Amino acid sequence: MNQTNELITELANKYGRNRKNLLPVLQGVVEQEKFLSDDTMIEIARELDLPAAEVYGTATFYSFLEYRKMGKYVIRICKTITCAMKGKNQILLTIQDMLKIGVGETTTDKKFSLLQTNCLGWCHKAPAMLINDEVYTELTPETVRVILTEYIKK
Repeated sequence: MNQTNELITELANKYGRNRKNLLPVLQGVVEQEKFLSDDTMIEIARELDLPAAEVYGTATFYSFLEYRKMGKYVIRICKTITCAMKGKNQILLTIQDMLKIGVGETTTDKKFSLLQTNCLGWCHKAPAMLINDEVYTELTPETVRVILTEYIKK
């Protein structure tokens, strides 16, 4: 049994093997492995005795359950109307220009992935972005350049 399979078994033991426990198992795997591979989703389906299509459908429905390998730093830009009205497009263009990637892409060095997502919950301080678990608000192109420069140095 490999490490991922052991993790899935451990999570199933912790949360249970019912359909209602699928989401915590998926979240637990993403927390450890950073994404859900096809093989991992099939193993989860086996462990929870669910159709693989149901596991895949759930994993692809939720925006924070990655089903493909991402960069070390996942940048999520809020795409709500509030962020758009407060300059989200300029923020997105700044990031794309600095990293030379588009939305849904990962840099060639696998350091950054860029995604748009629904509300991050920071509408009162829009525009907002999330880099892994770190929230950045009231962004301007200038502040984004400073923030990304720090991540590039890491």
